[in-house]
Amino acid sequence: MAEASNTTCEAITKSGAPCKNQALDGSDYCWVHQANAQITPRTEQDRETPPSSLEEGSSAVDLEGMDLMATELDEMISEVKEIAPEYSPPPFSPQRLMQLLKENIDRFSPQVRLQILERLRSGIGEDMLDIDTWKGIWYMLNYTVEYQTDFLKRRLTGDYETDEWGLDMEVVDTVRPILEFMHQKYWRVETAGVNNIPDEGCAILVANHSGQLPWDAAMLGVSVYNEHPMQRLVRTLYADWFPTLPFVSSFLTKMGQVLATEDNGDRLLEQGEVVSVFPEGIKGVGKLYKDRYRLARFGRGGFVRLALRNQAPIIPVSIVGAEETYISLAKSDAIAKMIGFPFFPITVTWPWLGPLGFIPFPTRWYIDIGEPVPLDVYQSEDANNSMLISKITGQIRNIVQQMVFTRLAQRRSVLFG
Repeated sequence: MAEASNTTCEAITKSGAPCKNQALDGSDYCWVHQANAQITPRTEQDRETPPSSLEEGSSAVDLEGMDLMATELDEMISEVKEIAPEYSPPPFSPQRLMQLLKENIDRFSPQVRLQILERLRSGIGEDMLDIDTWKGIWYMLNYTVEYQTDFLKRRLTGDYETDEWGLDMEVVDTVRPILEFMHQKYWRVETAGVNNIPDEGCAILVANHSGQLPWDAAMLGVSVYNEHPMQRLVRTLYADWFPTLPFVSSFLTKMGQVLATEDNGDRLLEQGEVVSVFPEGIKGVGKLYKDRYRLARFGRGGFVRLALRNQAPIIPVSIVGAEETYISLAKSDAIAKMIGFPFFPITVTWPWLGPLGFIPFPTRWYIDIGEPVPLDVYQSEDANNSMLISKITGQIRNIVQQMVFTRLAQRRSVLFG
């Protein structure tokens, strides 16, 4: 490759402004314009032409867009350098950049791949061909490839950290964009009362269950993490039949969720965690459409015993919108027994559309987090009082049911809220 000289490239960019790159030795042009046979040398008249005489609208708009892109790139590079200050890519050259793209472009998703290529292509002959901008793109692509390679290697060798429950924050950060898209764009979840969750210390969120698949637990977790001032992580106690599903149990563990046992619940609360429970259990997610928003029985009150033993506040939660994500018309007990599932739903789209039947409807969701139910008048020893447990369980169920009915009365449309 020819080396850059100390003179400025003589070419004029498509926006009408002078090229900012250094010309190559023995040439009047930089490495970009040297390869372009259509570039015309600047004449004395070109040099004297003021920017205002350029084609109307071309200069200001293009320059503004390129400046904005360069600014965004600078901000991204600064963020990366803060995250990994020790990272230093190899020296930049145009050939290295093109080689890096050819070797690694398939690592990116089709959408990201298209954005990268379109942005690079749109820059040919534009003002963004400032050498510092290209170096910035080189830095970002190098770091992305290095990070993905390192991430995969650590996954394969087991060189990554989890907490005692198996929570893997790298997996959480990887999945979070998908969950946030579902939360903010697809279901447009509106959350109220998140400040009823304490800033520190344990608490039990008790919510209605629905939707065939446990999207409700995921959306509740996203709401609390994104909207609570302390970004509290919700640990959902999931049913004991999930470990029978391939990959599901491992994924839930990496996301910080925990198998529903009283021992696990006690340990989480002792550690000051926010725990969510869905006392309807399988009866809740397996409800038919005609029974939507009518709460099933709240089990045997295990969450109340947990609350009393650990002096944890019980916070009722209602979730409206999830019951219409799948329109369940019937259940097949024979198929459920055959495959070992607790239920097998027959919906409007499943199993008739195959895998497409798993796509939920884009309903509008509301998550209402109520005020804590006072239990401070009781002692931890009251966890052994069966009559009291039953009474408090029924009380919490009635509160959640009323919250659901209140929200339904305010809702005007399933899809638009």
